[in-house]
Amino acid sequence: MLMRTPYYESTRQRCRRFQRKARTAIVWSVVAFVLCGVTTRATAQENPLSNIHTSTPPPPPKTPEESKPVIEGADKVAAEATAHRRDSRIRVDVNLVLVPATVTDPLNRLVTGLEKENFEIYDNNAGQTIKSFSTEDAPVTIGIVFDLSGSMSSKFMRARKALSEFMRTSNPLDEFFVVAFNDRPAVIVDYTSDVDDVEARMVMLKPENRTALIDAVYLAMNKLRDAKYERKALLIISDGGDNRSRYTEGELRRAVREADVQIYSIGIFDQYAPTQEEQMGPVLLSDICEMTGGRLFRVSDIGDLGDIATRISAELRNEYVIGYRPSEVKKDGNWRKLKIRLVPPPGLPPLTVHNRQGYYAPSE
Repeated sequence: MLMRTPYYESTRQRCRRFQRKARTAIVWSVVAFVLCGVTTRATAQENPLSNIHTSTPPPPPKTPEESKPVIEGADKVAAEATAHRRDSRIRVDVNLVLVPATVTDPLNRLVTGLEKENFEIYDNNAGQTIKSFSTEDAPVTIGIVFDLSGSMSSKFMRARKALSEFMRTSNPLDEFFVVAFNDRPAVIVDYTSDVDDVEARMVMLKPENRTALIDAVYLAMNKLRDAKYERKALLIISDGGDNRSRYTEGELRRAVREADVQIYSIGIFDQYAPTQEEQMGPVLLSDICEMTGGRLFRVSDIGDLGDIATRISAELRNEYVIGYRPSEVKKDGNWRKLKIRLVPPPGLPPLTVHNRQGYYAPSE
């Protein structure tokens, strides 16, 4: 009996120690699980733009269409064109130039209902015969360039809602992508026609840091090379000038001049810009828009953002598309100036036409 007691007590003590260790292990497992969940939630709430590494694209080449495979032969054109291939273009034997244009009245309201006879078009100051004229609401590929710099913090919610209104009043077949930018640009929403996809991603963003506007426009133009539709447009939503980009204003102006894209901008500018970059921001945006036949809309009241976005959407859906064959065909790659003159019906006030300023002739 005396020989068994120490052995019995030792075994019981070992059992208790084992139970204490088991309880401790369970507690630490629970703590680790909770900490892991907290870390996961914190990561999910980080600014997605900070975690995207999209390198700044090289400047668009002078003739970007030359890099795409050509569909030749009348028997192949119809079949291949209906396939919506992103990596192909159609070479047309007839040298037809298509010029989109919008018309506004003195109150900056959109004017629709004009006919072919109300337009005259000039190529390098030479009058041209209009061969085609249409006002159909054709789908557009639209790149959104959205400012996420720190100065947008107080304007972000309204700007995001304005973007939603723009997309929801666009052609249902339009496709979109979004380039957001602060210190650097990044594609945060790839090609989609689902507005809900864009809105879900925009909710996760947070404005911070500086403004790489020029790099963002470069990236968006580069992205448009993969557009599904022939008509391409950019919508820039920003509140100031560039203070972070690698590319210069001069390089951007040249690239925009050479690109086949229409640019609109919503400028949410402060009344008193503290820096030279912010003071020059409206000038830069206005210039690149006018080059392409688009327009800059200045926002004086943040509450007007939604109405302005809807107006831009309406303009893209109500463009006049004028087609002509140049009377002088030179494949020299030189810049050719475009001008449209209005011949409005009697009784209308003075009207303004907005169209691309010119194009580069094809090269041999």
